Amino acid sequence: MKFEVEAGGQLNGTFRVPGDKSISHRSIMLGSLAEGVTHVTGFLEGEDSLATLNAFRAMGVEIEGPTEGNVTIHGVGLHGLKKPEKDLDVGNSGTSIRLLSGLLSGQSFSSTMVGDSSLNTRPMRRVTVPLAQMNAQVDSNDDGTPPLHVKGGGQLKGFSYDMPVASAQVKSCLLLAGLYAQGETCVTEPAPTRDHTERMLRGLGYEVTTTGNKICLQGGGTLTATNIDVPSDISSATFFIVGACIAEGSDITLEHVGINPTRIGVINILRLMGADITVQNEREVGGEPVADIRVRYSPLKGIKIPEEQVPLAIDEFPAIFIAASCATGETILTGAKELRVKESDRIQVMADGLVALGIDAKPTEDGIIIQPGQITGGTVDSHGDHRIAMSFAMAALIANGTIHITDCANVNTSFPGFVELAKNAGLNIKDLN
Repeated sequence: MKFEVEAGGQLNGTFRVPGDKSISHRSIMLGSLAEGVTHVTGFLEGEDSLATLNAFRAMGVEIEGPTEGNVTIHGVGLHGLKKPEKDLDVGNSGTSIRLLSGLLSGQSFSSTMVGDSSLNTRPMRRVTVPLAQMNAQVDSNDDGTPPLHVKGGGQLKGFSYDMPVASAQVKSCLLLAGLYAQGETCVTEPAPTRDHTERMLRGLGYEVTTTGNKICLQGGGTLTATNIDVPSDISSATFFIVGACIAEGSDITLEHVGINPTRIGVINILRLMGADITVQNEREVGGEPVADIRVRYSPLKGIKIPEEQVPLAIDEFPAIFIAASCATGETILTGAKELRVKESDRIQVMADGLVALGIDAKPTEDGIIIQPGQITGGTVDSHGDHRIAMSFAMAALIANGTIHITDCANVNTSFPGFVELAKNAGLNIKDLN
């Protein structure tokens, strides 16, 4: 799949982007382990979330839908999953494989998880090593990459773990394993990360304590089914937020966006750059804070991005790099080494793409230095990374020529309907599939 995006345009209108991917994953996982029937609305019908859904169907869970974001999960309880008849294929989803590695460690059966060529390059020792300290056995390739072979039937032991790198996926993996462990499992994170797992566990009646950056739970409890309303994904909203910030004349309102305090780094960073972003109609839905976000064009300035904001915006940096390319003055990012092991090496791939479009972008070991300039037309290889592809699509709003983006099929993993929604908002984009 290729995108062709003509130069110019502006974004206008009021609309809603798809549901939050992180919360969609967790709604399936925890709804399946709950006692009773869980109804989910706003579920993201993207390939990653559907990979999680299909994995639980393969383990014997009856799941109705999704139909227009509605899913009904007939929970089987913590110990009701059944051995899948074949390997669990989680596609491109790092969230699925890492969280499931913890959850599957507590089952009575063994299982194997496989993924696509991109997922099979991603590091898994960050979960397999601490899981081993819980008496779990999760085997990978010699280089620590998938597939993962999870041995069941053992008794997990609770433990305390100080995470060397802030990662919501690692934290969630260990907490899910902790549901099956003897005693207490505690995870201490070096910086706050998204807390959707803790919030949803509490929403399903499971006690989780948070003291500063230390999160603890006792094994052996019960999850009780409930209704889950998935807010719009702030990561998906980010592409339109950045587009409206950089394209003169833009004025958009994004409805029902999740503004979990562990996820709003992109808003904080763009505001530091001078963005005109208003958060309005704040409310809480199913334990998650939600709001409408209005964004109007405003000139941006380059900044040194505060490192404490990095974990709060880790998935949004490809789009933030586009904003930095249009700012006045240099933008410097440090403390973001995690970006090198996402769906692609996002530091290098974004730097290569920006250079191809005439921007001076110098990658560093843990970040990037961007000197703003005129974005030109050209061809960018997204390397199968959905966030790279959508970020460069928005760059065309202020380019002086057409931008061609290759290898865009994985946009469907997080944002089905992106092209149509972007076109309706004012982006001159074509899907050349």
